[in-house]
Amino acid sequence: MIHLATDPTLSDFGKDPLWITIVKTVFFFVLVMLGILFGVWYERKLISRMQHRYGPNRAGKFGLLQSVADGLKMGLKEDLFPNTVDKVLYLLAPVIMVIPAFLAFSITPFAGMVNLFGVETPLQLLDLPVAVLFMLAMGAISVYGVVLAGWSSRSPYALLGGLRSAAQVVSYEIAMGLSFVGVFLFAGTLSTSEIVGAQGDLWYVILLLPSFLIYVVCMFGEAARIPFDLPEGEGELVGGFQTEYSSSLKFALIMMGEYLHTFTAAGIAVTLFLGGWHSPVGFLPDDGYWGFLWFFIKFALAFSFVVWVRASLPRVRYDQLMALGWKVLIPVNLAWLLLVAGIQTVRGQDMGTGDWYWAVGITALILIAGLAIWARFDTANQRRKEVKKTEVDEEYETLRSEPEAGGFPVPPLDLPHYHGVTRKEVSSGSN
Repeated sequence: MIHLATDPTLSDFGKDPLWITIVKTVFFFVLVMLGILFGVWYERKLISRMQHRYGPNRAGKFGLLQSVADGLKMGLKEDLFPNTVDKVLYLLAPVIMVIPAFLAFSITPFAGMVNLFGVETPLQLLDLPVAVLFMLAMGAISVYGVVLAGWSSRSPYALLGGLRSAAQVVSYEIAMGLSFVGVFLFAGTLSTSEIVGAQGDLWYVILLLPSFLIYVVCMFGEAARIPFDLPEGEGELVGGFQTEYSSSLKFALIMMGEYLHTFTAAGIAVTLFLGGWHSPVGFLPDDGYWGFLWFFIKFALAFSFVVWVRASLPRVRYDQLMALGWKVLIPVNLAWLLLVAGIQTVRGQDMGTGDWYWAVGITALILIAGLAIWARFDTANQRRKEVKKTEVDEEYETLRSEPEAGGFPVPPLDLPHYHGVTRKEVSSGSN
């Protein structure tokens, strides 16, 4: 794939005049704020069309002003404080959820080198040698807002929601971090701009498809989106960590933080796996502001996928969530990284094509054999199946002897067969 743009590097940052930095900061802030307003409307509209409804259609053309109306309503509502809350942390928690998400967008490359008011500058606020680790750190810090919101509310429902969030993020951040290691091995850097530049010929979603699929699952767990939105639950936790937050400005900040977290996850997917701002086809331009157009299209598709999953899947149980993170995603990720590291080691040596194929094949066979042995001697899974079969057999025998034990008035399973008697006569009680 041949692209026309000049890929920025770390040496291109830190040279902008102060006023250019201020302009880019304001531009990104306004862009993210407008993205939140449009994203809320777009999610509600897309889900409604999937469910054969109209969605927002009163405030403004096509309901476009509905998000603005909701924001004004929450901002003007009375700000209530429950008597038992820790007021300092209660106020600070929503802020902690929002600010790190904004900071994560500062290292997202929206395009390559552009001409901004006569100054050649990358359409990215800043870049770091460890930019991806900075993204992960900001995602982890924003979870403190959820935990503090639940703890400071002094409510059992909110506290359980905060504890769930902490355990969930710890579980899925490990798998998410491991899914990035393959990208680091292929790109040779942790800089977001240089990772995008390394995908000019081939995107990592193709080279590292298992890493991308694992990241997609972890993305939902990290952002606490359906089917992994376990920090809140209508059946057992009401609103979860935000139960004691009324529909006021604090509640609006919490909603903004959740959407920013989702936007950050989609931006990471585009940057690390989907080629960033590079065009999908080599002959299409991606230089200058064309790159921003391609980034926006990929970002919109990634966000649409998140909305689609929300409209399609139910919420999983908490034990299923934790088992998926610890027992499936992390072991599979480690096995895949072993294969990727073997491939990179072979690529770095002066070997023939035949030797390269042999090395990759042997590594793949070792991984397959290891997974087969693990599946064969997975005693925990075998015991789970045996216990489940025993429970089903016992339940069937119970219902067979006592049909009413299941809680439903069902007829006995061993009804006598009436020879020569019609169904009508049996139902009427005649002989």
